[in-house]
Amino acid sequence: MSQIIACETKEGIVLGVDAKAVDMDPQGNVTHSTVEWLHPLGKRAAVAAGGAPEGAEMARLLSRFVAEEKLEDIAEIYPAALSFLASQFQDFRRRMCRVVPLDPMHQVYFLLTGVSAQDPENPYKLYLVWTKKKQPQLDGEEIRHAFTVPRRMALEYRLSQMAQRGASVQDVFKEVRAAMESLTWYKEEVGPPYRFAVLSMDGLRELPGS
Repeated sequence: MSQIIACETKEGIVLGVDAKAVDMDPQGNVTHSTVEWLHPLGKRAAVAAGGAPEGAEMARLLSRFVAEEKLEDIAEIYPAALSFLASQFQDFRRRMCRVVPLDPMHQVYFLLTGVSAQDPENPYKLYLVWTKKKQPQLDGEEIRHAFTVPRRMALEYRLSQMAQRGASVQDVFKEVRAAMESLTWYKEEVGPPYRFAVLSMDGLRELPGS
């Protein structure tokens, strides 16, 4: 299933993702694998995927698309990414329907982060792209401060408070890393190796995983 954690700071957006993917084979057996959920989008943006393992491949293809189109500002990347991912998701649904009945395990979600020169007062942006439950399509919206997928409300509250107090990247990173490691102990769908990064004016920079 995977876990995504994101928190906005004055220095950039701290990101945390695990590497576990949970899927179901044609016989109905649950399978586990390791995938790469986090991908850069140009020089100053990134996408973290989650849900079905195919979401990681959609994120990789989106990274290639953004590079080919030479998109850099998240204000340009987001609408293009929404259309691109919606098309990828429809193709995914058509392929899956031929193999197994779709269920919640076959849903995907994406967290897009990036820098926008069009909003100098709030340059760091977070966008959630997710699957509507009643309508099988992707939609998106901008979010602020902190977000987790799947939702961890207590963690979101702590991170949001830190963001609004002006906590440093290092302090937020410590909280995100501790939370990810803690989730691994009691959530079967969350597992290492972890990736942590900060998305800032200088681009995407990896942070130590332990």
